Amino acid sequence: MSARRFVLALDQGTTGSTALVIDPEGGVRARGYAELPQHYPQPGWVEHDPAQIWSTTVQALGQAVASAGITPAEIAAVGITNQRETAVLWERASGRPVGNAIVWQCRRTAALCDRLKADGAEPEIRRKTGLVVDAYFSGTKIRWMLDHDPALRPRAERGELCFGTVDSWLLWQLTGGAVHATDPSNASRTLCFDIHRRAWDEGLCRILGVPMALLPTVKPSAGVFGETAAGGEPGGYGESSGLPPGIPVAGIAGDQQAALFGQACVEPGMAKNTYGTGCFALLNTGGRAVASDEGLLTTVAWTVEGSTAYALEGAVFIAGAAVQWLRDGLGLIKQAAETQALAESVPDTGGVYLVPAFVGLGAPYWDPYARGTLVGITRGTSRAHLARAALEAIAYQSRDVLDTMNRESGVPLATLRVDGGASANDFLCQFQADVLGVEVLRPSVTETTGLGAAYLAGVGIGLWKSSELASRWKLERKFTPRMPGGAREAAYGGWRRAVERSRGWIEPERRNA
Repeated sequence: MSARRFVLALDQGTTGSTALVIDPEGGVRARGYAELPQHYPQPGWVEHDPAQIWSTTVQALGQAVASAGITPAEIAAVGITNQRETAVLWERASGRPVGNAIVWQCRRTAALCDRLKADGAEPEIRRKTGLVVDAYFSGTKIRWMLDHDPALRPRAERGELCFGTVDSWLLWQLTGGAVHATDPSNASRTLCFDIHRRAWDEGLCRILGVPMALLPTVKPSAGVFGETAAGGEPGGYGESSGLPPGIPVAGIAGDQQAALFGQACVEPGMAKNTYGTGCFALLNTGGRAVASDEGLLTTVAWTVEGSTAYALEGAVFIAGAAVQWLRDGLGLIKQAAETQALAESVPDTGGVYLVPAFVGLGAPYWDPYARGTLVGITRGTSRAHLARAALEAIAYQSRDVLDTMNRESGVPLATLRVDGGASANDFLCQFQADVLGVEVLRPSVTETTGLGAAYLAGVGIGLWKSSELASRWKLERKFTPRMPGGAREAAYGGWRRAVERSRGWIEPERRNA
């Protein structure tokens, strides 16, 4: 075992799969990446092919191991982190998916959520899960799949099918179909899991029409879930991982909880914001599950070393994806990195606000019928103003959730740790500090999601202790607020007016179409 010194982190995200090789000191030795194709069968619908989720993960891990200059035999453990609410159904016997995965962004179950609310189901769901009734979460996606293929529900009830969030799908593949499991952070995003009892709930499953025979076993976030199998084992599906058998898969957490762990926000009151496709602010509330009345989510952060930590979360659906839209949808930029220079080339947006409600609005509004809105345009509006408005929108949406978090937790935000792809943008980090009025801290390693998965796996096999993680966190740059208070509030007031213009845009008769 002495030769096994490295931890492999698999970070399967919405737009791509990343693999990191982490050395014994917690440094990133190498990285691999493969882009994941998106499928949009109808407006507002988003799907992934589960075979592509796995094949891009295999590509990324192959790149990372080769770049690290190590042999797979030197890997001590594997950690998994993942896009969370995306739902996959597959056959237990063959490991074959029964269809495409329905992605967390997909809005196809909005009308079903409306019916659940009209039936009075929301208070029980909210109390047990800490979540709102929204198309974002996995439970209504499972129901939709079972309702839209008549052959599936009887098979699900007989235990012939498996449901999993993406972590479960990857774990199944890595173990050759030997392990169907998840961790509490991912389970807590399904609408089927009681976060207080930390168990699947029969009453919730009945409300949602989800057979309990589908559900994975829930195991602690740090600890051995299973071991890698040789390629081609029964129950596996698709290509081999290329890893030798017997490596423990020892850490799993949903991407945002993994980033909280990777940012070493292991004490109550610490907060981080991840700027990816969406934007996710999490506040560690320790052993206390803080209920929200204002549209935040109460979620399990992790179960590690025998204790469970909870978090308050604000989920923004579109953050970096707004910049992708400028690039791919409008052709205003060739690369996302151009937005920084463009934004800095103008003193302000010229009164323009972009509300990127392309798939509705998440926290704290939860309006699936909002749509993207651009207001304040004049003949003087340029692509630089639009680029700046897109970046500012990310910061404004983050303030919406962080202000709510402060009020509900009673814990004022002292600093904000940031990570994710867009945190490399200095303009965004500075504007975030300005609009919040607090210091924004960017660590030297911004791939904290993968780092968190590696830390969990390292803790899971006893390589590290969670108490050691705080000393590993290193600051790369601090952004201090520069905007005067009056200007900050005036700018934010304009944002709130723009949001109101975007809300409830889809007309009632089209909502159930």
